[in-house]
Amino acid sequence: MAALAAGDLTALEQVYDRYSTLVFSVSLRVLRDTHLAEDVVQEVFLRLWRQPTSFDPARGRFISWLMSVTRNRSLDELRRVTRRMRSEDVEDDEPGHELPATGHLADPQAELMMSEARAAVRAAMVRLPPAQRQVLELAYFGGLTHVEIAERTGEPLGTVKTRVRLGMRKLRESLSEFAGWEADRGYR
Repeated sequence: MAALAAGDLTALEQVYDRYSTLVFSVSLRVLRDTHLAEDVVQEVFLRLWRQPTSFDPARGRFISWLMSVTRNRSLDELRRVTRRMRSEDVEDDEPGHELPATGHLADPQAELMMSEARAAVRAAMVRLPPAQRQVLELAYFGGLTHVEIAERTGEPLGTVKTRVRLGMRKLRESLSEFAGWEADRGYR
């Protein structure tokens, strides 16, 4: 990150090579559209190039920050597309612009790593209390904001935020055994 902050293009290439598949997967999960997910990947790494100091190592790990940026950018894109579709008054039965996700990565090793990561996250999610699991699924897999989750579940906003925070902490603890796994595969 220090090299990236100094304007070293090689550093950006290394970060892109290491994390682009993960950024794409997270974005695709929220957007369910390969073209939009690819756009988000470009925007996330362009932001990283233009504003490398926006990552503060004192506030957490780089991968957590990157996933947060990816999720937020994906949600912004989802809202933009939804607003545009509403304004165009698209009918529900009319085919949309969305393309089916391929589900296959070009690199078999990357696909295996993502498969292992998905299995680990699923197992950790199952161990969460149901209320925490629900808000995390709505936030990270459903693409909803905390306010939208509160409206959908009928829970106070503060309760939703607390459940998300506690659920993320428990996931982090459950997945801490994969810290070596993560480092071995370049996901730090």
